[in-house]
Amino acid sequence: METKIIDGKEISLMVKNEVRDKTAAFKEKTGKEVCLAVILVGEDPASQVYVRNKKKACDYVGFKSLSYELPESTTQEELLELIEKLNNDDSVHGILVQMPLPKQIDEKTVIDTISPLKDVDGFHPMNVGALCIGEKGFVSCTPAGVIQLLKRSGVEIAGKECVIIGRSNIVGKPMALLMLRENATVTVAHSKTKDLAEVVRRADIVIAAIGKAKAITADYIKEGAVVIDVGINRNAETGKLCGDVDYENVAPKCSAITPVPGGVGPMTIAMLMNNCLESALRFSGENI
Repeated sequence: METKIIDGKEISLMVKNEVRDKTAAFKEKTGKEVCLAVILVGEDPASQVYVRNKKKACDYVGFKSLSYELPESTTQEELLELIEKLNNDDSVHGILVQMPLPKQIDEKTVIDTISPLKDVDGFHPMNVGALCIGEKGFVSCTPAGVIQLLKRSGVEIAGKECVIIGRSNIVGKPMALLMLRENATVTVAHSKTKDLAEVVRRADIVIAAIGKAKAITADYIKEGAVVIDVGINRNAETGKLCGDVDYENVAPKCSAITPVPGGVGPMTIAMLMNNCLESALRFSGENI
């Protein structure tokens, strides 16, 4: 059996190209630009890299991007005031506050303050609730990206056993809801799951999102499974990026697998662009 390597760079480029074409059509039809506002508080190096990548993606798809780089000492009141200003600005379609935030600022309050109509990260309780009951709303970008990776790689989801390892609000829980929406039979496993390897071995599709380098080894995976690795970790020995899955040993057992880097990572930003375009279309009532 040959293992298919699912190329996130290639698939994310497909998504971004589709967004770019629709953005050009939107601009031509309405005379308006799609606009994403990104707020960064403090100088976390990883966050700075993410924000740079988001700006690059905006340039690529033809969005206007507004960037607010605030000092580490910014108060919660100052940040909320800026968010409210952007909520009320009709030319802004998406608002993204880069996490983590400095300790004087409560992340939950910040997420709750962003208008659910502009919450292109899909973290607002109203968008999470909409996902739960199958209504329209923004879906968290990483899980949405995983669905695109599976579909565009020709992986059949309906009727399959899917085990998601991890139950975070950002990946694990929305991922479970999206796989249910696609008619998979879903198990959410986590740190308190008994006999984790045995549970994971049942899966046709394994989605690993636990944040532990190479924690999922070959004995967790059944022959022919599809493995999606959401983890991004630093390998303590080599200093290189690696996933939650022991890729070298797991890959030969899989029918398809995502590498790290170059798998799920690029999809997150592509889906952010997609959500922002969706927002602009909803605001204008256009259908492109």
